[in-house]
Amino acid sequence: MKRALILAGVLLGLGALSAPLEAQTGAARGKVIDSQGKGVSEATVLVEFQGEIARKSELKTNKRGEYMQGGLYPGLYRFTASKQGYHPTYLDERVTSAATAQIPDIMLKTTDEVAKAAGRATTETAKKFADAVALVSAEKFDEAEARFKEIIQETPNVPEAYQNLAYVYARKQDWKNAEAAYRKALELKPGDTNLTTSLAAVYTQTGRQSEADALMNRTVADHPGNATVQFNRAIYLVNAGKVPEAIAEFESVLRVDPTMATAHFHLGTLLVGQGKVPEAIEHLEKYLSMNPNNKENVATAKALIQSLKK
Repeated sequence: MKRALILAGVLLGLGALSAPLEAQTGAARGKVIDSQGKGVSEATVLVEFQGEIARKSELKTNKRGEYMQGGLYPGLYRFTASKQGYHPTYLDERVTSAATAQIPDIMLKTTDEVAKAAGRATTETAKKFADAVALVSAEKFDEAEARFKEIIQETPNVPEAYQNLAYVYARKQDWKNAEAAYRKALELKPGDTNLTTSLAAVYTQTGRQSEADALMNRTVADHPGNATVQFNRAIYLVNAGKVPEAIAEFESVLRVDPTMATAHFHLGTLLVGQGKVPEAIEHLEKYLSMNPNNKENVATAKALIQSLKK
C-alpha cells in the first residue's frame, strides 16, 4: 500500500517566538545591491524567523545599502529586501549567538529587468497563478493542472509553476509527471531543499528507495548543521516509513534548533506510536507552549495530550 505523503508549503505564489532557551542573542549585517553591484539606499529589509512562531522586524538600508539587525535569537531567518520599482528578493541564513552573521549581498533587480529576463506578462500571469493556487486549495486538480500548464507555456522559466504542477501530479498519483516537473523546477532552482525532499518522496512512492536515500543524504551533506534541511530529511524518513530513523533525525533537528515548533509536534506524534508516552507528552506540550499558528496541528496535539493523560 502506498503511504500518504507529508507535503507542506507547496502552494507558492509569485513574486511570536516563544521564550528563548538561551539568554544570548546574535546579530546580522548585510548589504542590498542593484544589478550593477551598487548599494541600494532606503531599501526595506524584512527579517523573519523561520518557523511556526512568528518573530519579525523591519529596517531600512543606509546610503551605502547596508543594514544591521541585533537582538536575534539563534535560528534560521529569512531576509527579504524590497523597494518600489524593484522585484523583492529574499535569502535564508542562520544566525548564532557566537558572532555577527555576515549575510550575503541581496541583489535587487528592477521590475523591468525581471520581466524582460523571464518574459513575464506580470499582472496577467500573477492573477492566473493565484487562480491556479486557489484551484489546488479547492482540490480541483484537473483544472489546476490545466492552469499551471498554461502559465508554463507563457512563462517557462518560473520554478514555482513547475513545483506546484508537480504537487498536483503527486496528489493525482501521477508519479512520472510529478518527477519530471520536480526535475524541471530543480533545473531552474538548483539545490532547493524543499524540491529535493519532494523529489525523494516521489522516488519512494515509485519503489526507488536507494535513489531517494542517496538524494536526501547528499542534500544533508551539502548543508551541514542546517536544521531546516535536517527537518526535511526527517519528513522524508516519515514518508518512507522509517520511523526510528525519523525520530532520531527530529531529535537531531531540535539539538540544532530547539525553537523549531513543528519538529516538536512531529516528534511527539511519532513517539506516541512508539509507546513512549511521557516523552510524547513533553514534546507536544512544548509545541503548544510556543503558540503555533497551525490550527490543525494544535487540535491534534491537544487531543493527543488529553487522551494520553487519561
